[in-house]
Amino acid sequence: MPFLPCLKKKKSPVPLGKSIFQKHTPPIQQNYQALLEKCLKDKCLFTDDNFPADNSSIGTGVLLKKLPRNLQWKRPHALHKSPVFYAANRKQLDLCQGLVENCWFLAALEALTFHQDILAAVVPQNQSFERKYAGIFHFRFWHFGEWVDVVVDDRLPVTEARELVFVSSVYKNVFWGALLEKAYAKLYGSYEDLQIGRVSEALVDFTGGVNTRIKLAAAPADLWDILTRATYSRSLMGCHTRLGTTKVLKNGLVAGHAYTVTGIRKVTCQYGPENLVRLRNPWGKIEWKGDWSDSSYKWELLSPKEKILLRKNKEDGEFWMSLRDFKIHFVDLVICKLTPDLMSQEDGKKWMYSLKRGRWVKGSTAGGSLGCCNGTFWMNPQYWLNVLPTEDSKRSLSSCNVVISLMQKHSSKHRNRAPHLFIGFSLYKNSFFFSFFPSQYQESNRKLPPAFFIRHQPNKHQVFLDEREVTQDFHLEPGAYVIVPSTLQPQQESEFILRVFSRKHILREMGGNTSFTLSKEIVDRYEGKIWEDFFTKYFEQNPEINSVQLQRILNNISWRNFQSFRLRFSLDACQAILALLDLNATGTLSIQEFRVLWKRLLFYLEVFQKKDTSRSGKLDLVELHAAVQETGISLSNEVCNLMAIRYGDPDLKISFESFVCFMLRVEIMGEAFRNLTQDGKGIYLRESEWMMMTLYS
Repeated sequence: MPFLPCLKKKKSPVPLGKSIFQKHTPPIQQNYQALLEKCLKDKCLFTDDNFPADNSSIGTGVLLKKLPRNLQWKRPHALHKSPVFYAANRKQLDLCQGLVENCWFLAALEALTFHQDILAAVVPQNQSFERKYAGIFHFRFWHFGEWVDVVVDDRLPVTEARELVFVSSVYKNVFWGALLEKAYAKLYGSYEDLQIGRVSEALVDFTGGVNTRIKLAAAPADLWDILTRATYSRSLMGCHTRLGTTKVLKNGLVAGHAYTVTGIRKVTCQYGPENLVRLRNPWGKIEWKGDWSDSSYKWELLSPKEKILLRKNKEDGEFWMSLRDFKIHFVDLVICKLTPDLMSQEDGKKWMYSLKRGRWVKGSTAGGSLGCCNGTFWMNPQYWLNVLPTEDSKRSLSSCNVVISLMQKHSSKHRNRAPHLFIGFSLYKNSFFFSFFPSQYQESNRKLPPAFFIRHQPNKHQVFLDEREVTQDFHLEPGAYVIVPSTLQPQQESEFILRVFSRKHILREMGGNTSFTLSKEIVDRYEGKIWEDFFTKYFEQNPEINSVQLQRILNNISWRNFQSFRLRFSLDACQAILALLDLNATGTLSIQEFRVLWKRLLFYLEVFQKKDTSRSGKLDLVELHAAVQETGISLSNEVCNLMAIRYGDPDLKISFESFVCFMLRVEIMGEAFRNLTQDGKGIYLRESEWMMMTLYS
């Protein structure tokens, strides 16, 4: 900035106590499509001068000392004879952490892979090392309130042995993870800027969602219900262990480390039910050694089929543990949701989302917190929030679920060059100043004066954290409120964004632009949410359902996306489905097992419709092959043909009902093989296990 040198001179035009505010450096915008076309036209490979293949992109500190000797930058074609950008038929958890200590980033990234549609928004899938290849790739991140496109070339740092130095894949020819990490490093300044972070930050950057953090030492009584709703909806989950002097603990966990929550399961033991949580270490190795670990005796308490399909006795970083142990050994659980209804009873409804950008400027709007500086607190930016009742909400007359999020952003483009400030916000019920000030004052949109804050206390105790984002959930009565975001100490400068989520509200800045913030409507498009209440109520009456009840549920559902003809499930099909999913051999399905089925049904329906080009309601052999490939599963032509004979009609055409049975069998048998094999080539089964897997399914 040309003004900076004059700040040191006595003749500075800047008033005492003030400063020239340095705005956040926005990411460099490059047009991916234009750059790609230019490279293709010039028949050259893209080189990114904005993030060069040298040490300046790696960093300036400790990370440089960790680098191997003779570090080289190579393109994937120089590392593998047939590189692949993204392999849809690979198992999700195939990434491993490199030299950068960014387990938080990788834990969030692996959570992202469980939601292919969200992943596709971050990692555009129409990129390849073959078709239209020019050494250029791009990724999209939610960056302080807006989606930005980050372009990189495909030169990656490698050792002399041509091994990737940073993130790599278990499958040596897959490079999407390494390239995405490079794009994320470019967004935040360098690879070294990814050294320290939190899962919550990366989850928001991948989704633009809202975080819920649960301190596990004081976890709510309904933690299992929250985990269940999060698992079977569009949520991403991560967690942290507590810091310690020893890196790897005796129990196998890594101290001060981030893990991905990859699933939950209520199992039926000989002594009763047990709630289990499945996690993965981003290192791709080093696992929990306690109860329900790979070698635990506890697995012998389950039915053979349940044990085969859940237990994976291999060192891949993924493991099970009891919910009780999870709460003991992990500090916090972070759940990122595209809509903020995880903690609300208003699932499946429309939400409004408002965003305001602001700044704390020294001598002007950097007033500090109420506790530290009562005299200047009123100087902070103030926002008027009107929470409105909704016509379709039973709770509208009592309280409304409102989520408020405050995020700070520093002026430096380097993520870790400046520590986070302690930030927080106060919320005041506006009825206080309706009686305190005349209507003319309210209509003028002026900021509340110091006298108001001396006389009144905020609705909730203020929480200040030295983190990028502070989020709080509120249950508020409809009415007017004032939000005051602030730093803990006065005269601390930063830009910030304030986000408000609710069913219906109005947000505007006080003392500034009098216009209201344009709110966006957001709806979780996940089809299953529409029926969640129905399923929950049904299973409250019938904790376990048999094949007849399953048929009744499936045939009573209005398959609104399946309009070409009426979809029906036969009793035979429901018996086959139940046999595949009934892991504990009770002859019934629990709501947990049904949720697994429901999630798969919605996915299969989407694939089926996409590949049923004739809209006949049946897939021929060509369409069946395409549909299987679309699901990310690799099957030989012979197996596909055999399954068409087994599940198809006399013309070898497969209905949706048969497609469901076919795909469930393929997925479950594939999972069983992966869990049982030691070398990826074969498995060993006892006779009882073989009978359970083949006869009952």
